[in-house]
Amino acid sequence: MLPTFRWINLIVLALVFCVGCAAIARMDLNELYGEETPTNRTASIMEMQSSSEFEQANAVIESRCVVCHACYDAPCQLKMTSSHGIERGANKVKVYEGSRLVAEKPNRLFVDAFDTEEWRERGFFPMLNEREQTPEANTQASVLAKMLQLKQQHPLPENTLLNDQFDVSLNRTQECPAIEEFDQYAKEQPLAGMPYGLPGLLPQEHDRVINWIKNGAKMPVDVPLSKAQKIEINKLERFLNADDLKMRLSARYIYEHLFTSHLYFSELAEPNTQPQFYNLVRSKTPPGQPIQVIASRRPFDDPQVKRVYYRLQPVISTIVNKTHQPYAIHDDLVGKWQQWFIEAEYQIDTLPSYEPKVAANPLTAFTQLPVNARYRFMLERAENTIMGYIKGPVCRGQVALNVINDHFWVVFLKPEIADSPDVEAFYRSQKDNLSLPAEQDSNAFALNWIQYAENQGDYLKARHRFLNKTFRDNRHLQIEGIWDGDGENTNASLTVFRHFDNATVVKGLVGESPKTTWVIDYVLLERIHYLLVAGFDVYGNYGHQLLTRLYMDFLRMEGESNFLALLPPETRRTEAKNWYQKSSQELKDFMNDYAFSFEQQASIHFTTHNPKQELYDKLNQYLEPVQPKSHELTSSELSPENQAILAELGKIKGKTASILPEITMIMVETGEGDRADIFTLIRNSAHFNVNSLFDEEDNRDKPNDNMTLVHGPLGSYPDVFWHLDAAELKQLVNTVKHVSTEEDYAVLLNQFGVRRTQADFWAFSDRFNAIFQQHNPIDGGWLDYNRLENR
Repeated sequence: MLPTFRWINLIVLALVFCVGCAAIARMDLNELYGEETPTNRTASIMEMQSSSEFEQANAVIESRCVVCHACYDAPCQLKMTSSHGIERGANKVKVYEGSRLVAEKPNRLFVDAFDTEEWRERGFFPMLNEREQTPEANTQASVLAKMLQLKQQHPLPENTLLNDQFDVSLNRTQECPAIEEFDQYAKEQPLAGMPYGLPGLLPQEHDRVINWIKNGAKMPVDVPLSKAQKIEINKLERFLNADDLKMRLSARYIYEHLFTSHLYFSELAEPNTQPQFYNLVRSKTPPGQPIQVIASRRPFDDPQVKRVYYRLQPVISTIVNKTHQPYAIHDDLVGKWQQWFIEAEYQIDTLPSYEPKVAANPLTAFTQLPVNARYRFMLERAENTIMGYIKGPVCRGQVALNVINDHFWVVFLKPEIADSPDVEAFYRSQKDNLSLPAEQDSNAFALNWIQYAENQGDYLKARHRFLNKTFRDNRHLQIEGIWDGDGENTNASLTVFRHFDNATVVKGLVGESPKTTWVIDYVLLERIHYLLVAGFDVYGNYGHQLLTRLYMDFLRMEGESNFLALLPPETRRTEAKNWYQKSSQELKDFMNDYAFSFEQQASIHFTTHNPKQELYDKLNQYLEPVQPKSHELTSSELSPENQAILAELGKIKGKTASILPEITMIMVETGEGDRADIFTLIRNSAHFNVNSLFDEEDNRDKPNDNMTLVHGPLGSYPDVFWHLDAAELKQLVNTVKHVSTEEDYAVLLNQFGVRRTQADFWAFSDRFNAIFQQHNPIDGGWLDYNRLENR
C-alpha cells in the first residue's frame, strides 16, 4: 500500500493535470475564435427583434430541456426556462447543500443580477459561444451544442434499464464542464450527453436547436404587454401604492404573502389559453417608471430605501408546474381587500421597522392590522397559502417535508372566532412566545431550538388557559366552529400529499380518511407561512435549515392538537399515541405536558366506537357544499364500469403499495378518436412517527402503506408513467394487485410502463403534457423529470 503522502502527491498531480488540460484547451479556443467575453454575444443579439428560428428551437428546449432544468435543483444551476437563464449559464456550486456552515450568496434569476457580466462575476460560465460570432465558433465553443452533439454520437444503450454508467439519483455528483473542460468530460463520460439518462433528440429536433446555435442563438426581446394588460397593472399598482399608512402597511402584508405567487388578471384570461402571469415585487421606483427590484434575501428584509413600491413584474419564463402558484386578481377580490384592510375601523400610528426581531414575526410587524383582515386574506385563497411552503421557489424540501405525514387533511377555524378583542389581545400577549427562526437571519445555531421549545410550551400553556376560560360553556368546540367557506369558497378544506422530498396540496377532502388532520387557526397559519415561505432561505446555513425543520414539529403538533380537541377527551391520548409510535421520551413528555393536554369536552355527540371516523364523516357532510369534484373518478371520460375497475387501484394496501412508486401518472386511451384521460396513483407511505430527523427508512411502517387514486395529474414530479387502452384496465388492475416483489413490478412495467429508456418516450411525454396543459391552462405547467425512476 502506498504511504499517505504518496497518495496526496498523486491526487495533486491529477488536479494539476486536469487544470493544465483546461488551460491548454482555453488557449486553443482563444487562438481559434478569440477571447471569451459576454459583449461578443450582446452585440450580435442587439441586431435582432424576433425570430421564428428561435421559436422552433425554444419549442424543443421547453419540451426536452426545461423538464429537468427549471429550478434551484436544476443540474449545475442551469435554468433553461427563459432566454435570460440560458444566457446566464451554469454554476458548479450546489444550491441544496445542507452541511454548509455559512449561508451562500443567493443567485436568483431576475433578482440578484440582471446582465451576463454580473452573472460571470458571480461564478456562472456560458453555455453559448461568447467568442467571435461565426457559425463554426458558435457550435465548437458552445457547451449546449457540444452536449447535444455528444448525445447524438453516443445515444442511450438499447437496454430496458440504464446501466451503471448512469446516476439519476437526486443527490448525484454533478459534472458541470465549462467549454475548455468539455473534451475531457466527453472522454470520461461519453454517455453523459443531453438529455441525460433519456432518449436523444430526433434528427429534426436536433437540427432546429443546432442551426439556431450556429446562427448566433439569437433570442428576441421580451414581448410587450397589451393596452388592456397595462390598464389592469396600473390599476392594481395604484391601489397597492397609495400614500396613507393603512394602505402602506396592508400592501406590505399582501406582498409578503404573495411574493411566490403568479398573479394574473382573470377578467382578461381567454378560454383554454395560458394568461400572462406576474410576480409581485418590491421596487425602488414608483409606478410609471422601470422596475428596480429590491434584491433582499427575504420579503421582509430591510429594503434600504426610504419608500418601497409594490410592482407587477411580467413572468417571461416558461411555466413549470413545480413552482407555479396561479393567483387570480379581479375586482371582487380587490374589493374584499379594500373592505378588510382599508374600510375596517382601526388606526395606524406608525409603520413597523424592518429590524429582524420585528419584521420576521408577523404577530409583531402587523399587530396594528385587524386579525380578522389578516386571517380572511389567507383563508380566501387557503390553497395558495399552504401551497407556498409546498411549491414556492424551493423545489426540493425534505428538510421541511419529512415533518409531515404522507396524506392528511386540513380544515380551518371560522374567522368569526378570531374576530374579537379578547382573541386579538391574547395573540398580542404571546408575540414573544411565538417568535420565529428567521429572526436570526440565514446563519443560525440549531441549539437555539431549546429556547423555541420552551417558548412553544409556554404558548400552549397560555393557550389552554385561554381556551378553558373562553370555551367554558363549550362554545365553538363543535363542527360549526370549522370554516365552511362561507357556503361558496372551495378553499374551506385541503388535502396534502407528501412524496418524500416534495408534496402536493389540492382543494377538498381527497382520498380515504387519513391518519391525521390539522385544524388551523389564524396564528398557526401565519407562522407556517413565515417559517417555511417568507422566512425560509434555501441558501441558508445548516443551522437555519435544521432549526426550521425542528420548529415545524411544533406547528404540526399544534394543528393536530386542535383536531384532537374535537374528539372525546378519553380518545385523544390514545389517538396521539398511535400517531407517535416509537417516539423519544422527550417528545412524549412534550406531548403530555403541552401539545395534547387540553381536556375540555367538545360539544359533538358521538354514537359509535370509532369517534375519529365519525368526526370525519361529519366533516365530509358539513363541507360537502364546497367540496370540488374535479379529482373524483366520476369527472373522468371513462364509463362507469371502467371507473369502478380503475377505482380498485385506490384500495391497494400493505406490501404491494410499498413497492409502487410515490407518483404514478396514468394515461388511458378512451377509444374515442385520439382522446385520452389522465389519472394519478399516489403511494401514501406510512410512518411510526414523523418526528425523526434521520433514518426515515427505519421509521417506515410499510404494512400500513396505502394508495390514493385521483382523476387528473396530481403532483409535479412523476416517478413513472403507465399507458394503456381502456379495454386493458381489468388486466392492469389484476397485474398491480399481484405485485409482491420487485420482479413483479418489472413485469408490470414491461406491460404498461413508459420507461425513460424507450425510444418513443418523448412522443408520449409531448402528448401527456399537451393534454395536461390543454385541460389546465391556468394551473398547468411542464412536469419535472428529475425523479423518473430507473427500475
